[in-house]
Amino acid sequence: MERVVTVVPEAGLHARPASKFVQTANQYDAEVTIAPVAGDGDPVNAGSMLAVTGLGVASGEDVRLVAEGDDAEAALDALEAVLTSEEGELS
Repeated sequence: MERVVTVVPEAGLHARPASKFVQTANQYDAEVTIAPVAGDGDPVNAGSMLAVTGLGVASGEDVRLVAEGDDAEAALDALEAVLTSEEGELS
């Protein structure tokens, strides 16, 4: 399963939003990767804080999420919710 999502948090995928994203990715029985749509960055493991923050994704950029496994659709739904929420909405 694959989904393209626009990153909403003002800080992009750094600090708290990235931490919430990685924690969410690790809650599901699915292998999830994330990659920027623009450029030629390779997909990285969505469950790795270092890999996710290393992408340098800014607010307003599109990312491609790819998930495989039993919880693939649920994982994509949850990760999309994290990426499309303002940072202050994350808890």
